[in-house]
Amino acid sequence: MSKPYILLVPGSFVPAGEYDNIVNPVKARGYDMKTLQLPTIGLAPKQGRDTPATMYDDAAFIAKEVEALADEGREVVIVAHSYGGMPATQSTKGLTVEDRKKEGKTGGVARLAYMTILLAGEGRSASEVHDPPAPEDPPSTIKTDEKGFFHFTNPERTAARTFSDLPKEEGLRLQERFALHSAVSFTNPLTHAGYRDVPVSYLHCEEDVVIPSKIQKREIELIEKESGRKVDVTNVKAGHCPNASVPEKVIDWIIDTARKS
Repeated sequence: MSKPYILLVPGSFVPAGEYDNIVNPVKARGYDMKTLQLPTIGLAPKQGRDTPATMYDDAAFIAKEVEALADEGREVVIVAHSYGGMPATQSTKGLTVEDRKKEGKTGGVARLAYMTILLAGEGRSASEVHDPPAPEDPPSTIKTDEKGFFHFTNPERTAARTFSDLPKEEGLRLQERFALHSAVSFTNPLTHAGYRDVPVSYLHCEEDVVIPSKIQKREIELIEKESGRKVDVTNVKAGHCPNASVPEKVIDWIIDTARKS
């Protein structure tokens, strides 16, 4: 049996190349893998559109990539990070290995692998995953511009949260490479709970302050309750971007996940 093809769906704001430090080592171990550049990430003119893309545009883009691979007979593991959990989950409708088998086809999505993600149940959006802010919480560091894109208003504070387990200077350097991100994508409700249809792995980042451990555990419980299957959970002491702070552990997790698929 051939190895599955691994598609990585990035988090919000993050250009695909920021994951090269984990993609290239996985490829060096004999796996086909690439990171998708989501339509919601970057300036709209570069995408040939006048308005920011939606979460559904991202999901359709992922689905197109999956279908092309499946039509070649490839099974696919979708690895999703942060915001990427929503469109990755949405994208699998009709594209799982079992779905395609019923149509006499080979290939398809064999597993979803989540790396500290935003995940809501059907009918809810990414913006609803976090608990409402407490009165004493500091104001948000993200604002929406007149074109509908998110901007960071305090890069230093954002970097301190996003890369909480890296030195301050390193976190800020990585933060400065982030792009803009479509604001509307966080308001689009999930309409297909793909985690019900395939096995799920989850990299639980215990020290994440962007998507705290309690939210990650809540997501795992949701998946297990709605799918009726246990989630294959790997715990790691890392912040929100383990691909930056503990890349070796992420590489090992991805390969282990692929072997189980």
